[in-house]
Amino acid sequence: MSKENKDYSRYFDFSDAKLIGESEDGTLKYRIRGRDITIHSQPDLLAEKKRGRQGIEVIYDHPVTEELSDFGLGKYYEIVTYGCQMNEHDSETIMGLLEQMGYTQATERKQADVILLNTCAIRENAEDKVFGEIGHLKSFKLEKPSLILGVCGCMSQEESVVNRILQKHPHVDLIFGTHNIHRLPKLVQEAYYSKEMVVDVWNKEGDIIENLPKKREGIKAWVNIMYGCDKFCSYCIVPYTRGKERSRRPEDVLLEVRDLARQGFQEITLLGQNVNAYGKDFTDLNYTFADLMDDIRKIDIPRVRFTTSHPRDFDDALISVLAKKGNLVEQIHLPVQSGNSLILRKMGRKYTREHYLELAGKIKKAIPDAVLTTDIIVGFPGETNEQFEDTLSLVKEVGYDAAFTFIYSPRDGTPAAVMEDNVPMEEKKERLHRLNELLGEFSRRSNEKMVGQTVEVLVEGESKNNPHVLAGRTRTNKLVHFHGSRDQIGKMVEITITGAQTYYLRGENKEWITSGGAASFA
Repeated sequence: MSKENKDYSRYFDFSDAKLIGESEDGTLKYRIRGRDITIHSQPDLLAEKKRGRQGIEVIYDHPVTEELSDFGLGKYYEIVTYGCQMNEHDSETIMGLLEQMGYTQATERKQADVILLNTCAIRENAEDKVFGEIGHLKSFKLEKPSLILGVCGCMSQEESVVNRILQKHPHVDLIFGTHNIHRLPKLVQEAYYSKEMVVDVWNKEGDIIENLPKKREGIKAWVNIMYGCDKFCSYCIVPYTRGKERSRRPEDVLLEVRDLARQGFQEITLLGQNVNAYGKDFTDLNYTFADLMDDIRKIDIPRVRFTTSHPRDFDDALISVLAKKGNLVEQIHLPVQSGNSLILRKMGRKYTREHYLELAGKIKKAIPDAVLTTDIIVGFPGETNEQFEDTLSLVKEVGYDAAFTFIYSPRDGTPAAVMEDNVPMEEKKERLHRLNELLGEFSRRSNEKMVGQTVEVLVEGESKNNPHVLAGRTRTNKLVHFHGSRDQIGKMVEITITGAQTYYLRGENKEWITSGGAASFA
């Protein structure tokens, strides 16, 4: 990619950063506190805020070169992933690339020759965890100097994060972002041979790279359908870390889904920061998310989910397609964030309480057995008790089955970060507690209504707390525990619900019991 030559030392907060070299492609080399650092490109928040839409290329052939295909033979890697499903899916690609280079996944950390932290930038506590882990890994680097320690993901796209690593964590060898994962093999090679810190974080949105290897495990698969977000909610750093919206071509998405069906995957989840904006960036094609879902509905894969959606882009056409059901499940994640229209406006959500409730009503009318889940932030700057009560009343009116709830966390570089954060932390915690109590009540009620029903459950594996109990999920994504045999893992089974807790269901596999299995719960 083309880069603008510039002296990055203006970002450094210390005096011993010395520019010692510059190449024709704009790569700069510094000496900082005794270590040489190669900067191919560095995040620039100001540039990210000013940039317009840039041309995106779709590249179909980007394999690991023959030169690098045995680079990692006899070596091991570890990936630590923070954050959302998008990060998890990025880690699958990173693992796929490393394994094409010959690396093997480590079974314990001390075995690893490459350790990568794939980071999340959504909340401050996630950032604190990452920097704590970076500090912890310094001892591993001292014991094994050949270890390549890298930081990637959304945090790497933040200017302040990269500068903090440059200043305080010189034992890090590699920093790359969300747009250039496909360059990982070359970057690992460069960091290994140069013994320098290598920084390559693109400001430009990445091109769409198809056919990258992925290491998927289990019976469920994630499928990216688009990248980036154009909504610019005032609290969210994602449009700066993930860039503007770029949709994959429908033929490429459908080809991947068909291939996953042939491989025997039982469930796929379509991923995007705002999946129902899919296709809006196409200039040569009138093809929407509703069209994509209707086409995927015809592919022989048992279950199809999607996350996450934005209420403003959730249209009638999509509701009509989802109402056809088939492999399109009845669980819909519809983030609301707040139940008060004024707070929603301050958040930059671009819809009102009334619009959201109207949309929820449309969905439930078209799909009477639909289960809605959501995201909610409490303690946004300026939120009053009365405005928080509006959130509680909206929860009651919609009747969510589950929700991800968060205390507001300011992110540097977002508009909300400069708002007066005038809700005391104790008040935020108290509101979160009240909200979770209410949501728990609705979840329990919903689960209790299922007692006596027989439902289809996709068996995912053993229960985390009891290896003698199997765990699986219904079409509406409810967790079910039941007794059965291990050969049922990865299969659909009929389970009769016998008991309900707030966050999971208990059930019986009558076919298994009839064949001689035990019915009682341990």
